[in-house]
Amino acid sequence: MKIARHFLLPLSLIPASFAMASDTEYPLTLTNCGTEISFSSAPEGVVTVGQSATEILYSLGLSDRVLGTSVWFNPVLPEFSEVNAGIERLADNDPSFEAVVNRRPQLVAAQYEWHVGPTGSVASREQFHELGIATYVMPADCDTKDNSTGGDGTRTAAFSPTHVYKGITELAAIFDVQEAGKALVTDLEAREADAIAKAESLELPPDLSAVFWFSSPDSSVDPYVAGRLGSPGYMMEKLGIQNVIQSDEEWPIVGWEAIARSDPDLIVIARMDRRRFPADDIEEKLNFLHSDPVTREMTAVKNGNIIEMDAHAMSATMRTIFGLEMLADSLTTLSFER
Repeated sequence: MKIARHFLLPLSLIPASFAMASDTEYPLTLTNCGTEISFSSAPEGVVTVGQSATEILYSLGLSDRVLGTSVWFNPVLPEFSEVNAGIERLADNDPSFEAVVNRRPQLVAAQYEWHVGPTGSVASREQFHELGIATYVMPADCDTKDNSTGGDGTRTAAFSPTHVYKGITELAAIFDVQEAGKALVTDLEAREADAIAKAESLELPPDLSAVFWFSSPDSSVDPYVAGRLGSPGYMMEKLGIQNVIQSDEEWPIVGWEAIARSDPDLIVIARMDRRRFPADDIEEKLNFLHSDPVTREMTAVKNGNIIEMDAHAMSATMRTIFGLEMLADSLTTLSFER
């Protein structure tokens, strides 16, 4: 069974320093992912390296400050289609350092430290700072996470949406739009609570289990699946689902034989526009699951309990809440007879 994608409108655990949503007093100094950053005024122009930062800035009413975007997994939220079409996309994936700098931003807002960080694929934070360009990395990618382990990093504690809300609140403070930040976080918190309540109202099996498949370098090799402490792990924990993957890595590589032995009741597969790997294509994923002699015998495949979810919702972003909602809705339509 294919579950249609849900696009939902745009989230508050407000830090005490911003609880009253008052005007920003400059200079503003924050510690962001271990780096102290300061602003003498709201940035006039920003380049985003990551869809998460882009959509948060749009949701805060700051699209007029965005000079260029990059690193996209899915189409922009539909309410921002028109405004996004008028903003230059520097790259679908990693932009070059020169492409970002040439837009002359006062701020670079990044979703991942592996793009803008100690060994950033775009540049280090120091490279931007030497040019007088401030950087901000979304806290959801560094709070409770060690990105020095390589790959997509390792979670040191479970992801919580509070880290996403922190990023929204701090960006709202940087740009002096705290009321917009508070409204966004409040809305997302309400959606989160409603989705959890919906799942709690269902008579789900107490041992219901799942695996989240993001992609694979090739459909014939071991997949990247969600570890227990990342965004998908949060969704499963809140909805009463057991993750058959117990790794603390964000996206560990696990063999299909091991996954099949765990025999999850539900398989959630990522839908994305990105095409770095053949298995980025959701049709490749579906064809593999139904044709491979190991995966086609899995309970979830036989019962048609395969859910398609936007890849961006599987990352630690604002869209995690949308993924939580979609997963809760999907659980109302599936049968888990064994």
